[in-house]
Amino acid sequence: MKTVPPSVRETAFSCPHCYAFTTQYWYDILANDVSAEKRLPFVASDKQRENVSNNPKYEPNEKKSLLVLLDEMLTGLVLLDREKSSKYASYSVRNLHLSECYNCKKIAVWVADRLLFPVAKSGVLPNPDLPAAIKLDFEEAREIVEASPRGAAALLRLTVQKLCAHLGERGKKIDDDIASLVKKGLNPLVQQALDIVRVIGNEAVHPGVLDLKDDRETAQRLFDLVNAIADQMITHPKAVSDLYGKLPQGKRKAIEMRDKS
Repeated sequence: MKTVPPSVRETAFSCPHCYAFTTQYWYDILANDVSAEKRLPFVASDKQRENVSNNPKYEPNEKKSLLVLLDEMLTGLVLLDREKSSKYASYSVRNLHLSECYNCKKIAVWVADRLLFPVAKSGVLPNPDLPAAIKLDFEEAREIVEASPRGAAALLRLTVQKLCAHLGERGKKIDDDIASLVKKGLNPLVQQALDIVRVIGNEAVHPGVLDLKDDRETAQRLFDLVNAIADQMITHPKAVSDLYGKLPQGKRKAIEMRDKS
């Protein structure tokens, strides 16, 4: 695959989000004053999402649209939202640019000729089947692993906690979650992977035998382990379920009757 570093002087380069070499669309930026009533810019939060979700005043379709928008904003990505009103912008913003990837549709932010967001990352890409919130921690670990392997390991430990919660556990004490998953038939190899991430991540934030201060190789291995867990617990079951769903309905019913007997 052709690799071209991102640049404000190119209309096609390797996307800093998805890494595909493809066309990039550029945008100039206009700005309006934040109204006197609002006073501050709007930043989405989990609490706001919860309030919208539990508020009975919204019509179902309106609530669905608001929740989709809040979920998009909670990813922390820069989003383009077409302005439906007819008001004119107060300012033209200079030296601040946006590029949009043709492939993944994600936005990159530039100050003059310097890529500001997303920041350069290291390590393997996250398993695409990881939940969005877990991917955020994984990607943050990729951002800091070169400067702080210990910090990356700590984030990956948090990733495991969230992954356990996603798999139906409490997501508070990893030891308990792992034990519960084992009782539910967790593959021993996945258990070992979970324990490795837990131990290394824990000792990265608490003084212990293992010091990751300069051990980038160990921190990099943790990315592979988190992906392995996701592959075993999410991707593989999903693939099997998809294949099963493609069986003729009559065959599925026969299998279900057999299992009940």
